[in-house]
Amino acid sequence: MGIFDRLRTVISSNVNDLINKAENPEKMLNQLLLEMNEQMVESKKAVAMAIADEKKLERETIENKTQASEWERKAVIAVKAGRDDLAKEALVRKQEFEGYHTQLSTQWQAQKASVEKLKDSLRQLQTKIDEASRKKNILIARAKRAEAQDKINKTMSSMSGNKSAFDTFERMAKKVDELEARTEAHAELEEATSGASLEKQFAELESSGAGADLLLAELKAKMITDGSGSSATAGGEPKA
Repeated sequence: MGIFDRLRTVISSNVNDLINKAENPEKMLNQLLLEMNEQMVESKKAVAMAIADEKKLERETIENKTQASEWERKAVIAVKAGRDDLAKEALVRKQEFEGYHTQLSTQWQAQKASVEKLKDSLRQLQTKIDEASRKKNILIARAKRAEAQDKINKTMSSMSGNKSAFDTFERMAKKVDELEARTEAHAELEEATSGASLEKQFAELESSGAGADLLLAELKAKMITDGSGSSATAGGEPKA
């Protein structure tokens, strides 16, 4: 049948070649499966019609055999009734139906064998469609990986051929290095300046405290020498 030949051609096509030619492999694979399933529906209809024809031939074959048997029965009745003329007519009709039965039986057996082959072909095609459906996602993933790799290769090729872009990156890297160096130098200078000022303040404070201690010690020594120190307590009150 033509519809089976068409479906076999679609299923047996090289899917990888289709992917290479397709702008959108996923869309094409989905469309391919859709067409396969649509053709499968048409094939099932064709097989169903063939089965219906086979059943019709079977019924006609059985009917003609039944009619032949019935006319033989009538011929027997005519013979018993002494009506050989009717018996002859009945036997002629019986012979006709037997001839129809023989012809129809041959056609029925041929149609039955054809239907069995069609059923087997239909099962095989359904199996292949199911297999194609299972492989669809794998093929789509492969196509996407190939597409991504192709884009990467093209990008790398264009970048390797464009030295000015890499030179620009190098110049920018040097500028960033210089900026970082200036920033670090400024921070280091600021820290050094702040530290010197702080140390100077502490030096002045320590110097001021040492001078006061010296003056106090001189005053106490003078008081002891003059004798006034013996009349004073630690709180400054005279003894009784």
